[in-house]
Amino acid sequence: MSGGMLKKIRIFILLYILFMVAVAGWLAKARSTDWDKPLNVVIYAINGDDSAASKKYIDKIGKTHFDAIESFFEREARHYNLSLSKPVDVTFVGELESKPPLPPRHGSTLSIMLWSLKLRYWAWKNDQYPYAEDVQIFVLYFDPEEASILAHSLGLQKGLIGVVNAFASKEMKTTNHVIIAHELLHTVGATDKYDPASNMPIYPTGYANPKQEPLFPQKQAEIMAGRVAISETRAEQPTTFKQVMLGNVTAAEINWLK
Repeated sequence: MSGGMLKKIRIFILLYILFMVAVAGWLAKARSTDWDKPLNVVIYAINGDDSAASKKYIDKIGKTHFDAIESFFEREARHYNLSLSKPVDVTFVGELESKPPLPPRHGSTLSIMLWSLKLRYWAWKNDQYPYAEDVQIFVLYFDPEEASILAHSLGLQKGLIGVVNAFASKEMKTTNHVIIAHELLHTVGATDKYDPASNMPIYPTGYANPKQEPLFPQKQAEIMAGRVAISETRAEQPTTFKQVMLGNVTAAEINWLK
């Protein structure tokens, strides 16, 4: 067989794999947003900095640690009259020793695509949940005494995977949960409602109450905006679910609002 024919076969196989990945992703997205049953979300904890403090924190995580995330989605679902009373079912699987591949910094479109495939393969390889899940969330914990700023968390709709960087601190537990919910919403199609250049909420979609008079300060944040707008130039990170809500645009993106 000639070299040209072998090259064509390799290209065909690659295109076939990419096609099957795309079809699988489309089917997974459709299943995850039909809301005919609870979205099955599994969470893994990872010692992000290999510290004793992070290990100690992870060891104390129990089955009810992430219940507030379920409660948030139940509260917001009632607001939109979703027929499903419990839209999200969260299960903590346990600690994972392996770490996910890091995303490329300022990478090309091709490098980002390759990283996405590597992440999805890594998530599949490290899947320890014995049943079928819809979304995998990997939470990497870091000692707040050693790291004051963490890398950006992410949620991928393709593959239904979230990677969250969190502080291994009891005081930061509820803040971590808000971030997890934000990234979880990304996996089912929600888009950011903030300006990446300034991190300020975008008006009006990023405001919990865009018709409020006076407009500032806002009392809550739209969860996909990530911050409560205090003024035109200042916004604060919400620390509890009492400070966030799920707006109409986000509800439409995840198929809660027609």
